[in-house]
Amino acid sequence: MKQITIISGKGGTGKTTITASFAALAHNPVIVDCDVDAADLHLLLHPLIRSKQEFRGSKEAVIDEEKCIDCRLCEGVCRFDAIDGHTIDPILCEGCGVCAYVCPENAITLREKISGYAFISETEYGPMVHARLNIAEEASGKLVSLVRNEARKIAEGRDLILIDGPPGIGCPVIASLSGVDRAVIVTEPTMSGIHDLERILGMARHFGIASLVCINKYDLNEENTNRILGFCQINDVNVVGKILYDPIVTKAMIAGKPIVEFSGGQVSREIKKMWINIERSLK
Repeated sequence: MKQITIISGKGGTGKTTITASFAALAHNPVIVDCDVDAADLHLLLHPLIRSKQEFRGSKEAVIDEEKCIDCRLCEGVCRFDAIDGHTIDPILCEGCGVCAYVCPENAITLREKISGYAFISETEYGPMVHARLNIAEEASGKLVSLVRNEARKIAEGRDLILIDGPPGIGCPVIASLSGVDRAVIVTEPTMSGIHDLERILGMARHFGIASLVCINKYDLNEENTNRILGFCQINDVNVVGKILYDPIVTKAMIAGKPIVEFSGGQVSREIKKMWINIERSLK
């Protein structure tokens, strides 16, 4: 069984659009959406939820008013201004535990709270594991790890785990990359796109993940496209696809379909060609 993560150094490069097409093209995949902070792969794959589990990734402080002697030591040490007398604001509380540490009466405890939900669903392309982190919650890296563990459990007898990773280079990206066979980095021909490509490629190399590059909307700035091609050549990174800009992609998104099933045009042909190149790289 192989694992592929599609990532990008920044949001909006077309990563999820390409992942949805890969899901339609792949044979017998388990599909995973690891962009738990802003999941949107479901908008194109329309999963039917089969199971749901709570994710408890953080804690909040709670005061037992019967034990509290109103010394207000906790209020004085809370750097987040979450405590006002006997009341702890659950939105401001970061669950650091300092208040519980200084309380002379052990009136404050930390309790786990529901930070989000993980789902196992069915799509017409195969099972899908995805999640939703609640608003203003942290621990997205832990939720990504939970999602990937669930994907591995249901992947027995299948050929591929296809992962839509989050953007950037932070903790959830690292969690989505660990142990995969290939990272497919989607970039675009802009200065920020080039900069973010360099950052995320460096991170993938740090963790020993072999990378491939896709240049999306390459025809919008061919000078920058050539810069990316030159950079990849110098760093011995294979560019597996170049996708031109076409408004048909937006129309496919509005229709809620992977572009390879919505249109047989040049964009779809290039994505299919890219998928063949990726499959070959795994052999």
